[in-house]
Formats: sequence, structure tokens, C-alpha cells
Amino acid sequence: MAESGGGGGWRDSYRGMSSDNIKGLVLAISSSLFIGASFIVKKKGLKKAGATGTRAGVGGYSYLYEPLWWIGVTTMLLGEIANFAAYAFAPAILVTPLGALSIIISAVLAHIILLEKLHIFGVLGCALCVVGSTTIVLHAPQEQEIGSVLEVWNLATEPAFMFYASLIIGAAVFLIFRYVPQYGQTNVMVYIGICSLVGSLSVMSVKALGIALKLTFSGTNQLFYPQTWVFTLVVLTCVVTQLNYLNKALDTFNTAIVSPIYYVMFTSLTILASVIMFKDWDRQNGTQIVTEMCGFVTILSGTFLLHRTKDMVEGSPVILPVRISKHADEDGFESEGIPLRRQESLRSP
Repeated sequence: MAESGGGGGWRDSYRGMSSDNIKGLVLAISSSLFIGASFIVKKKGLKKAGATGTRAGVGGYSYLYEPLWWIGVTTMLLGEIANFAAYAFAPAILVTPLGALSIIISAVLAHIILLEKLHIFGVLGCALCVVGSTTIVLHAPQEQEIGSVLEVWNLATEPAFMFYASLIIGAAVFLIFRYVPQYGQTNVMVYIGICSLVGSLSVMSVKALGIALKLTFSGTNQLFYPQTWVFTLVVLTCVVTQLNYLNKALDTFNTAIVSPIYYVMFTSLTILASVIMFKDWDRQNGTQIVTEMCGFVTILSGTFLLHRTKDMVEGSPVILPVRISKHADEDGFESEGIPLRRQESLRSP
């Protein structure tokens, strides 16, 4: 009797994934495949272009004439479109952490195609990312039923989220005007902090815009609501800000430092924003929430292990300083490390 009751309790807490969550999951995984592969294709294009012209690492633009590089850019854009669509179907707490899967794709393809050695601990890092992603997928909350962009607007203008958004904007402005001039070039947390803070708002706006477009394509036009265009304006403003300060971070600090720190801060703040705005955890019990957090920590562990392993393979010091200059590989090309979804999507060529 006890076992039967326990089994029933487990089934009550987990009723399976909804059709929208499954669509979002497929789109998120497809996005990781495209973005992970795009990094490899672009690097092959850079190497091929550098063999006959001036390398990008020393200011050349010969890669613009290389079809392989453009194929990589196109693949990356397809991945970003799939990622955008995923937010329209599934909660951010499911979609955002799955960005770590692009790390696995890049690491495996780099090992096979670019002949970059994947250390045994790198394999363990990949396994941790898979386990963590699977845990989150199996326990992610069901997507909230929304029938109009006005409902999203009401969620965004509730006092709790307005308070969160005010704190985020205030903190970002404070960092930009107070700390960027003094510490931007010496402390990696300044630029990454701005990107992560603004990024959490951009994802909420992307999700709102995605829902509006999904409803429009299904026959319920949302384009005549001014709120749809307000969300669009917020998306553009946040993305431009992210692009600016992420490029500053990548230009100043080593990617092996920027990528994992940015992933942790961006994903954590995005999950927090989604929990406040869309009340994801209100539809879950304590066991599911704790399990999701364990899955997230597992992904973080795999991400850090992959980046630390890359440094071990390349012979870099085990302990990295806060600021470290970028280095080039044996062919003279900038070593960009294994990309994360947001980093690769926002970084300029």
C-alpha cells in the first residue's frame, strides 16, 4: 500500500510534458545544434581565409569572401531563430539552461573536425551537461496558457516584476556610469554584470514578443496592440546594450573566463526573472523546484569543467588571473574557446 501510494504521489507530481513544452524542447535542442556547429564551421572558414589572406586575428577581413564563413553565420542565425521560437512555447527555466548543450556540440565537433583534443575531464563535463539538462527537462513547469499579449503585459506590470525590473535597470545604469570608467578594463564582473542584468529583461521581452507572434500566426492578430511594439522596442534596446558590453568583455578578457561567468550570471538572472514574471514555480511542488536547481548546478559544473579542461589541454596555468590577454593557436588564429549560446549569438565577427 505504501509503495502504491508513493508511486501515485510521484505520478501526481510529474504528469509529463505538455505539447508546447515538447515543441520548445525540440526548438531549443535544434538551436544548440545549429549554434554549436556554426562555431566550428566559422572557424574552418577563418582558417581557410587566413591561409590566402590577412587573418582576422590581426585585423584582416578576408573571411568575408569565404563561403564557409558565411555558411557558419547562416547556421548561427538559424539557431537563434529556433531559440527565439522556443521561448514562445516553453518557459525560460527550460529553454535558457539548454544553451549549455551548444558547448557539447562544439566540443565534440572540435575534437572530430578541428582535431582539438578533448580531455577525459572534458568528456565528464559533457556528461554533466547532459545529465543536468535531462533533469531540468523532466521537471520543467508546464507553460502557462496565454491568449493575448495583454495578458503578458499584465504580468510584466505587476508590482513584483516592476520592482525587479527597476532594480535591474538601476543596477545596470549604476555600473555603466560609476564602475565602467574606473574598473571596466580591470574587473571582468563589470561588463559581464551589465550584460547579464540587461539580458534577463531581454529574454522576458523576447518571450513576450514570441508569444505575440505565435498567436498572430495562429489567427489571433496581436500586432495592433501597442504593447507588442513596446516589447519589440525593449528587445532591441536590451540586445544592443548586451552586444556592446559583451564585445567589450570579450575584447578585454580571455573567453575562457568570460564564457562560464556570463553563463552562470545570465542564466541565474533569467530564471529569477521568469519565476517572478511568469510565476513558473507556482505550478510546481518543492521537490520539482529543488530537482530543477540540482540540474542547473550540474550543468554549471559541467560548463566550468569543460572550460578548465580546455586550459589544461592548451597548457595554460591552472589558476587564471582576473584579467588575461587573449592568445592565439598554433596557426595564429584567436582561440575563442567553446561558445555559449548568448556569447556566440551576440558576438560580432
